Amino acid sequence: MNLKVIAFDADDTLFVNEPYFQETEEKFCALMSDYLSHQGLSQELFKTEIANLELYGYGIKGYILSMIEAAMKISNNTISIETIEKITEYGKELLQKPIELLEGVEETLAALNGKYKLVVATKGDLLDQRRKLHNSGLGHYFHHIEVMSDKKEKDYEDLLKRLEIRADEFFMIGNSLKSDVLPVLNIGGHAVHIPFHTTWEHEKISHKVEHPNFKALEKITEVLPILLK
Repeated sequence: MNLKVIAFDADDTLFVNEPYFQETEEKFCALMSDYLSHQGLSQELFKTEIANLELYGYGIKGYILSMIEAAMKISNNTISIETIEKITEYGKELLQKPIELLEGVEETLAALNGKYKLVVATKGDLLDQRRKLHNSGLGHYFHHIEVMSDKKEKDYEDLLKRLEIRADEFFMIGNSLKSDVLPVLNIGGHAVHIPFHTTWEHEKISHKVEHPNFKALEKITEVLPILLK
């Protein structure tokens, strides 16, 4: 491999994210429990989130708006102002969650620092992702931070142009096969999957990934023997 850039997803690759969303969803379902079952509420919220992705993109602010919209739909527009205020409060709490680094992350970044250009390639809200990276204390390891509106092949191709590298010089590390692995492999890059114990339903795929440029590892430190040969 003639690698120049090692890219890392942020949420649930560098630090904890999805459990905080699940915790907020639990609060939402408890708040709206008079209207539907927990499963029914989760399904309605998920449908609203997915329908709104094209408008709001990924991130907490879009999630807050989707919770409000789902609550209005579920209640047939009868929810109180107090309920909307409560949902907004849940969203603000989500935006202020502490940053919890995943095991081995800083060790891995420190070992690779100076040997490759390290970048963050992540989805989400620009302000929120920059806040999390700043608060994580990891920002100084990275040459470039890319907050992407989506992670499809075209998005990665655009990133490669900005980095002025070829696809075969790019190595992506992330927890989502759908977003971090498949698009990168499809354009000729290298990708590693580091699973997180919980994954958003929208990021799941149903088939096994087999590709010469792909590796599935258990923890992030396992990339070091591959990259520091």
